[in-house]
Amino acid sequence: MSKSSRPLTRISIELVPRDENSLKQDLKHLKEAFHGVNTVNIPDLAHFSMRSWQGCAMAKDYFPSAIPHIRAMDLKRDEPLPMVEYLRKHGIKEVLVVSGDKPAGELPPDRATSVEIIQKFKEEMPEVNVYAAIDQYRNGFQTECEYVQRKRDAGASGFFTQPFFDLRLMEIYAEMFAGIDLFFGVSPVISERSVAYWRNNNKVIFPKGFIPSLGWNRDFTSQALSFARKMRINIYIMPIRVDIKNYLTGIIS
Repeated sequence: MSKSSRPLTRISIELVPRDENSLKQDLKHLKEAFHGVNTVNIPDLAHFSMRSWQGCAMAKDYFPSAIPHIRAMDLKRDEPLPMVEYLRKHGIKEVLVVSGDKPAGELPPDRATSVEIIQKFKEEMPEVNVYAAIDQYRNGFQTECEYVQRKRDAGASGFFTQPFFDLRLMEIYAEMFAGIDLFFGVSPVISERSVAYWRNNNKVIFPKGFIPSLGWNRDFTSQALSFARKMRINIYIMPIRVDIKNYLTGIIS
């Protein structure tokens, strides 16, 4: 697909489904404050009772598109997908398949991989647009590209990246995966504790000049959004541990 024929940039905000009341308030405030947001993506977190697809059913009352994260490690490779009828009932047409954070100890041998769950979605729910994950920090370029190709072969039609903190790296990945439906990630990091988390847990290398401040992250988010719009790439924002209005006012209309 040529760049000129690709759709305009979608802006998604990642919201955590702590409970029904708090998610409803987050959705309401987001809808009222930022008309430029047209998509919500919701992670599936084991320590909360609300599942991602339940949160997305709520989000559909506020936004045209809602994308639940599906944790492959929670599913069994030889059993039908348990959320298919729920997704169909609530008109959820997109999912993001992720591996999920590994718990302590060994996983049971029947637990599925993300590649297997992507393939199951294409077999059991072929009408759904399946996104998969790109982790630009986990492996070298060649290894990650090979993993991306395996996911594409299984049926993934688009990808969500890990958050970026460097426009130069965004440019490289935009070139590497040109023509693929991408959501580039951005997340504010505004404390030294968060810096340590991203370095230790996700192997992030922050660029020279990075400052864990709201101002630096606002500037970077604005630049990343401008780049995404220029390249007609989608963007999703994870407003972790930050007031979303303070963070995004003046960046998203």
